[in-house]
Amino acid sequence: MGERPAATAVGAVLAGGRGRRLGGAKPTVELGGRALIEYPLAAVAAAGLEPLVIAKAETALPPLGCRVAHEPDSPRHPLHGILTALREAGGRPVVAVGCDMPFLSPGLLAWLASRPEPLVLLDPGAGPQPFPGRYDPALAADLETQLEAEAPLRRTLATLEPRTIGAAELGRFGPLERLCFNVNTPADLARAGSLVPDLPRQL
Repeated sequence: MGERPAATAVGAVLAGGRGRRLGGAKPTVELGGRALIEYPLAAVAAAGLEPLVIAKAETALPPLGCRVAHEPDSPRHPLHGILTALREAGGRPVVAVGCDMPFLSPGLLAWLASRPEPLVLLDPGAGPQPFPGRYDPALAADLETQLEAEAPLRRTLATLEPRTIGAAELGRFGPLERLCFNVNTPADLARAGSLVPDLPRQL
């Protein structure tokens, strides 16, 4: 058998946050008998993207069958995760997602990866969201400048004139309340637990 062709985009699962509201160690929190980070990783793989986990050196992770890259310890800023993913992607675009997003649609991730625009973000109704999002290597210099200024992430992304995907367009990928669902609190975790049985079998 020949070698599997390299994926044309990287699916970066960002796991560098502290997770204070959830009690810490988000990637290893159990959801439906599995580590929380396993769900976005499964969606990334099902989308045909190369899975890559971005974490702090100190971040507790379960056993993972993919590459792990460490972002700098300080300052703590989500741009670190995006920039580290872009550096590790070898010139390919990055679809960045959070490790706390268990209900991502593989179809949506694959579609984001295929878009030609440098920056593509979801806007389900409350303004553009950074994750999931499609980030092109051409954005790296601007993102580095904003990181040095420690500018807020959403304000930074707004200045880059993203292509935004609204609720009507997103609906074909699944229920809106799940596409951007993330687990930040014990209440979120309990809600996610009630939804896990409805996930597709491959996730």
